[in-house]
Amino acid sequence: MNVPSELKYTKDHEWVRIEGDTATVGVTDFAQGELGDVVFVEIETEGETLSQGETFGTIEAVKTVSDLFMPVGGEVIEVNEKLEDTPDIVNSDPYGDGWMVKIRIEDASEADDLLSASDYEDLIG
Repeated sequence: MNVPSELKYTKDHEWVRIEGDTATVGVTDFAQGELGDVVFVEIETEGETLSQGETFGTIEAVKTVSDLFMPVGGEVIEVNEKLEDTPDIVNSDPYGDGWMVKIRIEDASEADDLLSASDYEDLIG
């Protein structure tokens, strides 16, 4: 199971890469493995400001549909357009080309609530 140490994680299986006041968000390798083949990603929140824990979109796999949650509050400033035509890149490259959204962080202290790589590894066992 791939859990990059430089990222932060949520209990809902999103990963977060924070660079300055911008956070890039995606789903973890564990999450995509549990979901199975991703067939559709719906994110219609670009330009919206959402609170930590709010739903920013959904991910649909052959088995199920799951909500995607904001790991930190802020404005959704970019949605990964590649997901529209090739949603399966979430399966093949969850930490790279399979990212979901970029967020302009409102309160950097919310990142303190996120899990470290080792804490996330403990969570998924």
